[in-house]
Amino acid sequence: MKNNLLIFTFSFLTFPAFCWAQSAPDFKELLDSAMVRDSDLKMQITQNKLTDLDGHKLKDIFLPTLEVGGQVGYLNATARLTSPEINLAPFINIPEGSFNNNLNVSGFSGIAKADAKMLLYSGGKVKYLKKAIEEKKISEDILLEKTKDDVVASISKAYDQLALIHQSKKVLDESKKRLDINRKTADKALGYGLITPYDHKKIELAQATLNAKMVEYEGKKELLLTQLYILTGINKERLRMIDPVLSPVEILSSEKGIEERAEVRALEHGITAADYKIKAEKTWMIPKVQLMASAYYIGLYGSRIKTSENVIPAVPALGYEGAKLDWRPTNVNILPLLTAGVGFKWEIFDGKEGKHAEETAKVGKEVLQNKKEDALKKLTLNLANNQTNYDIATAQITLKAKEKELAKNALVQAEKEFRYGMSKSSQLIDAENDLEVVELEYQNALFNQRRAGIELMRSTQELDITKLY
Repeated sequence: MKNNLLIFTFSFLTFPAFCWAQSAPDFKELLDSAMVRDSDLKMQITQNKLTDLDGHKLKDIFLPTLEVGGQVGYLNATARLTSPEINLAPFINIPEGSFNNNLNVSGFSGIAKADAKMLLYSGGKVKYLKKAIEEKKISEDILLEKTKDDVVASISKAYDQLALIHQSKKVLDESKKRLDINRKTADKALGYGLITPYDHKKIELAQATLNAKMVEYEGKKELLLTQLYILTGINKERLRMIDPVLSPVEILSSEKGIEERAEVRALEHGITAADYKIKAEKTWMIPKVQLMASAYYIGLYGSRIKTSENVIPAVPALGYEGAKLDWRPTNVNILPLLTAGVGFKWEIFDGKEGKHAEETAKVGKEVLQNKKEDALKKLTLNLANNQTNYDIATAQITLKAKEKELAKNALVQAEKEFRYGMSKSSQLIDAENDLEVVELEYQNALFNQRRAGIELMRSTQELDITKLY
């Protein structure tokens, strides 16, 4: 009893999860899975991260920077000292070069330096570049809308193609049922001598042709399932359970215009970003100010400072030969040597580099304006073309529905005439083929109308999947 209770409890807990795992995915699940897996969308999102990094880099430009450096090496320097002429007549007259000397400093030197800098004012360039990056980020986010619509259109097309395959299979199944019934009628008619063996063979040929079409459609279905699996990552077992039905798309008049297209809005923000870029480049003539501070350490070790000539002149009358400088200090250190203050940089003339950068930014804006103008022309034509395609596709549905009705009536009449021996099997097969063709054309008309409807909604950036599924 206890074991049965445990089995029942386990089954109760796992059954909902099992049922969910085996349920057919709806269109929303397919779309959500495709959005996560789409390579173009992921690549675009990754590329947009570079703009975010540019924004962060620009924010950090006002942060202080600290640079530490040092140097250790052997120093050997000689300075040539030439004395000038000293003429204080009549008291003193010392010719030029009378006290020439060479001062030599040698030893091991060590230098350490720490520099700290902080930008206080960039002339407004950082402010304008920040706004330009913000506009660029908005432009990139808008373009994501277009990429997402591309994913919706791709999944919708594959989903509707699967629905078309399903509906085609149903049409073929109905044809098979009718042919099976007519085959039995033909068998009896052949036994009574009402039809020839040739007429009977035509029925068999029609059945074989139908079987070949079923194999063809099964292959197409498998290909579509593979495509959906690649796009969504959902296993084929669940995808096989999808049983979609095609229905016409009813589109009301557009509430938006082509100005709402992602491409146009993205270009508008790109043009605004170009304006800020131009303003940023114009700041080349404005002084830049920064706060600076430095700390130095200078040391000389095992050094020797000497001269080539006397630094204390000789006194011949006293027999004094004079003395050269030959000093060997243990260590010579200068620590700390500090400097701090505010510095500025004013490029009064930079070889027209700033002017050229400004002109380049203006040309970039002009290119974007031309692209926007061209896009508006093409999108206007695209909207008119998609509206025409949608109207034609909708009219085709009405036409094919009427043809299907006529073909059904013709088949009913052909079956009656064949059953009573008033017509040959070829007429019955022709009527059967006509109905099959018209029914498939009707399903294709539904498919084409849905495609035209999607493109019409995309013409004004009004793609709404609630109108489709």
